[in-house]
Amino acid sequence: MPPDYDELPFGLSWTDPRLMRSSHALLTEQGVWLIDPVDDAEALERVAALGAPAAVLQLLDRHKRDCAGIAERLGVAHLQVPDAAPGSPFEVIRVLRRPGWRESALWWPEQRALVVAEALGTTEHFTLGHGPVGVHPLLRLTPPGVLRSYLPDHLLVGHGHSVHGSHTAAAVEHALEGSRSGAPKALVRLGALLAGQATRRATRSRAR
Repeated sequence: MPPDYDELPFGLSWTDPRLMRSSHALLTEQGVWLIDPVDDAEALERVAALGAPAAVLQLLDRHKRDCAGIAERLGVAHLQVPDAAPGSPFEVIRVLRRPGWRESALWWPEQRALVVAEALGTTEHFTLGHGPVGVHPLLRLTPPGVLRSYLPDHLLVGHGHSVHGSHTAAAVEHALEGSRSGAPKALVRLGALLAGQATRRATRSRAR
């Protein structure tokens, strides 16, 4: 199944429609920066048409995806959960630095674009039906307040489709503001959602 594409004024995003894993290629004067890429031949062919690669950025420690292999193939650096991205227009945000969860995000002031790998997402696992953006279920009691400092017009996430437009900053604030109060209901709904998915997988397996 081919990925879903989001043509950006400053690059390209592609999303695996089965697992909803999203990857991004951001075009800057310094080249194309690949963010948490999943190796898809068609998508990477479109990325190559944007320009010369600058580096591959892996924003989450356990989000290895295909970062290392793509960086090696392209002959560029693989920056893992960086504290800075030298030579880029990005400000690197230290979202989390704890055992088992190290995450950085990117802020691109010129484009008012915020790139968040895991702390925020747009799939139902994150939003649970409340708004276009949600906090990761395991972070709802301790939402990443550092992201409140940014007012994006573009939110690019690691799970789900991007959010664009003047309402984006308000959507991020809504997700962060309601994170704690909605935690109990969110965990209950998440459990039901995961149970339903497991049942559907089992049903498909028996049907084969």
